[in-house]
Amino acid sequence: MANFNKVLLIGNLTKDPELRYTPQGTAVVNLRLAVNRRFKDRNQEFKEETCFVTAVVWDKQAETCNQYLHKGSPVFVEGRLQSRSWEDNAGQKRYVIEVRAERVQFLSAGQAKAVEPGPPDKAEEPPTSTETASTETAWLEESEEGVNES
Repeated sequence: MANFNKVLLIGNLTKDPELRYTPQGTAVVNLRLAVNRRFKDRNQEFKEETCFVTAVVWDKQAETCNQYLHKGSPVFVEGRLQSRSWEDNAGQKRYVIEVRAERVQFLSAGQAKAVEPGPPDKAEEPPTSTETASTETAWLEESEEGVNES
C-alpha cells in the first residue's frame, strides 16, 4: 500500500508567531495561516473561502521565523500533516491536525529566501527520530492544556 504525506501551502499569517522553547531548549513556533481559495460557484459567481491552518516549525528555522515574520506576512510552507491528541484541563480528550513544517519560505519583498534546517552541530548528538517524535508529542500535549482547539 502506497503512502504519501506532503503539504504545500501559500498563505498569510493571522497573528504574530508564537515562539516557545521545550524544557530541553528546542525552539518551536506556531504559524497560524489563512489560506484563501477563489472559485466560481454553479451560478458562475466568484466565491472565496478561507482555510485556517497551524504550521509547527522547529529548531533554528523556528527562531528565524519568529525574527522575520509577523501578522500578515505571506509565506510558503512545505511539510506534512501530523495529528496529535491531549487531555485538556476539563479532562476531555482533544485532537488536532497540524502541518509539521519542513521548509518555510518568506514571500515578502526582500525576504524571499528559503529557511531550511541545516546540519546538526558536531558537538550535539542528534536524537533518533523516535526520541524526537515522542519528546515533541509530550511537550506539545503539555503546551496545549490551556488552548481551546478541537
